[in-house]
Amino acid sequence: MEREHVPSILLAPATPGPLGAPSFGYGGEAIKPTETNGNLRRSCLQRNGHCFGLKAWVKEEGNLPRASCLFPPPPITLVRKVGAEFIGTMILIFGGTAAAIMNQENKGSETLVGSAASSGLAVMVVILATGHISGAHLNPALTIAFAATRHFPWIHVPVYIGAQVGGSLCAAFALKWIFHPMMGGGVTLPSGDNYGQAFALEFIITFNLMFVVTAVTTDSRAVRKLAGIAVGATVMLNILIAGETTGASMNPVRTLGPAVAAGNYRGIWIYLTAPILGALCGAVIYTAVKLP
Repeated sequence: MEREHVPSILLAPATPGPLGAPSFGYGGEAIKPTETNGNLRRSCLQRNGHCFGLKAWVKEEGNLPRASCLFPPPPITLVRKVGAEFIGTMILIFGGTAAAIMNQENKGSETLVGSAASSGLAVMVVILATGHISGAHLNPALTIAFAATRHFPWIHVPVYIGAQVGGSLCAAFALKWIFHPMMGGGVTLPSGDNYGQAFALEFIITFNLMFVVTAVTTDSRAVRKLAGIAVGATVMLNILIAGETTGASMNPVRTLGPAVAAGNYRGIWIYLTAPILGALCGAVIYTAVKLP
């Protein structure tokens, strides 16, 4: 079977290096068997069919020459990637939208800080849980931006976006069933009739998000183990900036699913266009300014 592209955690592979190559530990160097007195010695370690480190072989065989034993990482099928993307998006939309609905139901007791924290934590845990499987895009704007900057294959973009839309719709209708008739609180809407202000804010906060995401996922010098924390913190910051004005969507499916479930499409064009444009600019600008 042909090996498929495996996006690395978070969202895109690091550079330099092959696209989508995950990190696998091989346990150090391994040794091939030696010849003693003309006969090939096969230790119990070798017969088990594993690849052991240098120290383990030395204890078993004595002093042995240095050699290598490398195995390719197991492939991740597109079906598994799409499944992880669907589940991750569903968790994200459910968590972020449920917090907004509960805030409305409890007359603002959770406050904007609580809503920001819930969305940021949801992003962080989903990245840590599924980033090594699908790349944890969770957002069509990010998927398109990564494809545009050659960090993700265009051929996979439609199925990823389909999984993200499906996850968003499932989460939104589950919330409608649980919290009806309070679903309206989970829809991201402009606070007034100033659509230009809403568009600018959505563009800027998605630019911020994509700039950080591109930095921690495509630059090999970044501390990639902290990528989930960095992206979650950026989401929290953006919600504190624009949450009261636009709902701080940053994600077309964050708006689309709840809008369909609630039947409220006011200003939806802002949330379907501004995040994509902001993400494209964020990815392109970080790619241009990072050191070679």
